[in-house]
Amino acid sequence: MAAGKIVCLTLSFTALGTIRAMAQIRDIKSGRFGAPPREPMPRRLAAIVAGDISGYSRLMQIDEEGTHNRVKRIERDLIEPSILEHHGRLVKTTGDGFIAIFDSPVEAVRCSIVIQQNLVGRNAALPKHHWIEYRIGVNLGDVIIETDDVYGDGVNIATRLEGIAQPGEVYISGGIYEQIKHKLVCGYESLGDRHVKNITDPVRVYRVLPDPAALHENRRRRERILALLLVLALLIIAGGTLWYMLGQPRKATEQASAPVSSPAEAPKAPAPAAKQRATPQPSPSVAPAQQQAAPPAPSASPAAPQTPPTTQAAASVREPEMVSLRGGSFTMGSNEDPSEKPVRQVTVKPFAMGKFPVSVREWNACAAAKACGFTASGKDDAPVANVSWSDAKQYVAWLAETTRKPYRLPSEAEWEYAARGGTQTKFWWGDQLQPGMVNCKNCSDIPAVDQPVKVGSLKPNPFGLFDMGGGVDQWVEDCWHRNYQGAPADGSAWVENACPSHVIRSGSWRKDSDYARTSSRGSYDTNVRYPTHGFRVALSP
Repeated sequence: MAAGKIVCLTLSFTALGTIRAMAQIRDIKSGRFGAPPREPMPRRLAAIVAGDISGYSRLMQIDEEGTHNRVKRIERDLIEPSILEHHGRLVKTTGDGFIAIFDSPVEAVRCSIVIQQNLVGRNAALPKHHWIEYRIGVNLGDVIIETDDVYGDGVNIATRLEGIAQPGEVYISGGIYEQIKHKLVCGYESLGDRHVKNITDPVRVYRVLPDPAALHENRRRRERILALLLVLALLIIAGGTLWYMLGQPRKATEQASAPVSSPAEAPKAPAPAAKQRATPQPSPSVAPAQQQAAPPAPSASPAAPQTPPTTQAAASVREPEMVSLRGGSFTMGSNEDPSEKPVRQVTVKPFAMGKFPVSVREWNACAAAKACGFTASGKDDAPVANVSWSDAKQYVAWLAETTRKPYRLPSEAEWEYAARGGTQTKFWWGDQLQPGMVNCKNCSDIPAVDQPVKVGSLKPNPFGLFDMGGGVDQWVEDCWHRNYQGAPADGSAWVENACPSHVIRSGSWRKDSDYARTSSRGSYDTNVRYPTHGFRVALSP
């Protein structure tokens, strides 16, 4: 018996060990025991851009192979480079869309605007039913980052915003809006709180208008529609009143003419007089009706006189004051920033440079002639700002056509030659800040304000040119290159076809004095406006 008990006990211990071993294997497989703990997935706050092609299935039905090739070309030539240039990362493409993440909400929205504006140009030569138009949504959220994908509610909200956006437009969340509203000059139209699929809380949605004037234009358009509806209502009321008033005299005439034929009535002699009095009654009724119906005419009349002012504005355009420069060789660039290297000798041909940056008054003459895209705000003698490179090109093209003179934007070499004024110092007046020379952020004598000082407020350089440092940043003709390696040495503009960004020179009133150095240079998107950007013109001999 004892031996049997020992055998049973041994078997019990053996079975217990087996059970424990099996449990350990199960724990190892489940990751609860023995296996190294899994590292937490990396999370980060990011601006997520979700884009999708509107009507993709329809486009594929029309031309499957052609649509596929066009989409791939757009991804390769526009979307990927734009994301990279704005310091973002393309996470993935989805056949008819893409998702990208950015550290900066400002860069995320700027990239979205650039993509949409460039697509407008690509679609311009095609019939509308062949247009490739993206809807884009941008959201700020805490997301999970993996090698080839990104997850989280932040991504879901971005895709929902894209889903409700109109073709060719950018919709942003309230979180993005709060980050960019004072940093990126756009028009923003609040669309209120929206409930989107699978998201519990409502999302505040804004529609981005790349041109701030577009918001006012939309408001004016709505006001015009309301005014038109009001005029139509007045016309209906006036028409009803006219019908009523014209109908009443006929009844009165019938009633007045019946007694005249009766022998028992008043003498026959007065009857013609009664008829004369009864017959003209409609005339007074018609006159008030015509006066009531007249007001719609003035509503159309303000549009009619627009043609003469346009012609008059084009005929009486005041040309910018120009300073003739004889040209010559100078040392361009500096060693203070990699973009300003290598320092080299450049020879500039004779040309004329605008004495001042283009002013609000000068710009608005172009806008009045319907040749420039918007009417500038601000004082007439302030430099025009919030101008894209494409806007500046519109102005010089209009000025050249109107005056029959070869006005243009200066090349980058011409601008620096003119800004230096024959000097080789950090600023044209020396190496240190001096009072009255520059309008910038950290200048003690001229504080930074909402707008730059009026043109000509600062002292001229040795060439007699004003505001060549501070005031507004100034566009030049050249495409942006990261440095001067391979740049032309003859003073001509360094350009390629359809470059996405162009060079901007000088430093604005919102920037530090270091940006006012004569060699300082930067870049910005070709078609995007920014509040500190202006320009001045050049003139070939």
